[in-house]
Amino acid sequence: MVRHEWWYVGALLALQIVVPRAGEAQTATGQRLYEQRCSTCHEHTDSGSRIPSRRAIQELGPEAILSVLGGAMAAHADGLNENQKTALAEFVAGRPMGSLAGGDASATANACASAEPIKGSTAQFARWNGWSPDQTNSRFQPLAAAGLTAQQVPRLKLKWAFGFPGATSVWTQPTVVDGRLFASSNAGFVYSLSAKTGCVHWAYKAETGVRTPVVVQAVSGVPNVRFGAFFGDMHGNVYGVDADTGKLLWRRRVEEHPLARITGGIQLWNGRLLVPVASFEETSANSESYQCCTFRGSIVALEAKSGEPIWKTYTISQEPQPTKKSAAGVQLYGPAGGAVWNTPTIDPQRGELYIGTGNAYTAPAPVTTGAVMAIDLETGRILWSHQVVANDAWVIGCGRFDRQRTDHCPDRDLQNEFYFDVDMAASPILRRLADGRRVLITAGEAGLVNALDPALKGEVVWKADLGEIVIPKAVTAGESQRGIGFGGAADDRTVYFPLERREGGLVALSLENGKAVWAVPGEKPADDTRGGQPAPGAQQSAATTIDGVVFSGSGDGTLRAYSTTNGQVLWRFETARKFETVNRVPGQGGAIGGPGVTVADGMVFTGSGYGRLGAAPGNVLLAFGIE
Repeated sequence: MVRHEWWYVGALLALQIVVPRAGEAQTATGQRLYEQRCSTCHEHTDSGSRIPSRRAIQELGPEAILSVLGGAMAAHADGLNENQKTALAEFVAGRPMGSLAGGDASATANACASAEPIKGSTAQFARWNGWSPDQTNSRFQPLAAAGLTAQQVPRLKLKWAFGFPGATSVWTQPTVVDGRLFASSNAGFVYSLSAKTGCVHWAYKAETGVRTPVVVQAVSGVPNVRFGAFFGDMHGNVYGVDADTGKLLWRRRVEEHPLARITGGIQLWNGRLLVPVASFEETSANSESYQCCTFRGSIVALEAKSGEPIWKTYTISQEPQPTKKSAAGVQLYGPAGGAVWNTPTIDPQRGELYIGTGNAYTAPAPVTTGAVMAIDLETGRILWSHQVVANDAWVIGCGRFDRQRTDHCPDRDLQNEFYFDVDMAASPILRRLADGRRVLITAGEAGLVNALDPALKGEVVWKADLGEIVIPKAVTAGESQRGIGFGGAADDRTVYFPLERREGGLVALSLENGKAVWAVPGEKPADDTRGGQPAPGAQQSAATTIDGVVFSGSGDGTLRAYSTTNGQVLWRFETARKFETVNRVPGQGGAIGGPGVTVADGMVFTGSGYGRLGAAPGNVLLAFGIE
């Protein structure tokens, strides 16, 4: 699954910054290297390809391009020194390094005048902490914490906008703790803001872009520190900083594979951080010189106060072994894959953790890929696994209808006939039924929803195919598979799933039996001419629900609030436009994708500008409240 990859950034946001051109000699070197190493793929893309065009890469900026030359695209930069890599990055971006405004917004005019220490305990003060306000990943905010009713939602108005300096895409989902809002940036900065006004308490610069939600927890045994704020970056690092000041407490790299990264949210449990680990190795497989493939997804448990590792569990138990050599003489390996893109779900009653896993990179695909897994919280031992999509072995350029680019492509005879690259990307949702039973609701890009019984080692309670509920299944393989992006939300009776299909849409299923309660089609945007994934109408971001309302954003930048009774749209706001920001950074909204909205204390927060290929990028965090 490549939704998390760097190239999903679309057009460079209009920051209105005039920058100098690189020197002529530097430009000539960069152009020569681009033509030699990059142009074959990036000058010959189409709207259905997952390889980014040169324009899409350009819009990342030289800093991000240089980063991926040492990461996902390292095989293509093999043998280049740092000066050559810099020349290549600057040529593609069309501007020199360091030419964007700094990201340390705390130095601007909107620094908070004063900062009271965070008060309370995690049980009392955390209004929305991480991916979901609860450990079961329901993404349901009760009325007491939401401070917002269904009757009030139509009166929501924009209160303030914050512009992420230097950012070219918005990945953030805010955390709200004791009146403070914590948000991350793809420029590598993590901010602590006032939830009420957007003023800045502090900003911390990570090694590279941060897309995980921030989680906050009380820590003990650390002098002069009461609460820690924790997050992961796109190089596989986890950070702990003082939640009051932003001062670094510790940093830990949790996976040594050079293409590892952390995209799913970190979960908290009993003084531990539970970290999901994913990678971009399926992108590097496109290079003939790359030794594909050796990455295995994992969950890592760290001690919150120190970052010390407690246990690590791979989704594929077998270590990669040499398999064959390519026609170019490159040694290939396997098995590999099973990235964990989602936030773990905690079951304190059973002492278990649940995750969804991604596709395999090599064939045959291990049974723990495209699966739901249960892991013991204390020891990291795998308790059970339920595979939803078998034989999903895939790397870039090796889809059933893509041209075969390299020897790295899995054997077609060992690939799934209909589904490929359809990770179990959504976080499992744990809910209790009216009769006391509990079900684990799992979903992925194939559009297949399964309710599993955690007490019976993942036995299936019911199944649903969202493609058949909303739009009849297409005949052509792959046409209907893009079902669920970043996940749904559930109240006590119903689970709600936005559809990342081109048409968008929202489906409500009964928790009891999986039957459709209602289904509404997407509102097709007036401008549907842009190519790429997702389409402007796709509702890829995670849903959020409060009593009577479901919030869902779409690729054209529209944020909607739906009635949980019948799917009627109660409120909408168009975010794909310019904004005046409280920190005076030129603000531009764009597509809404990835994480969903946060609702806390009568406010609704969303990022706008999750650029992917043709989808519009942006750099703003928007805050709504009642007039």
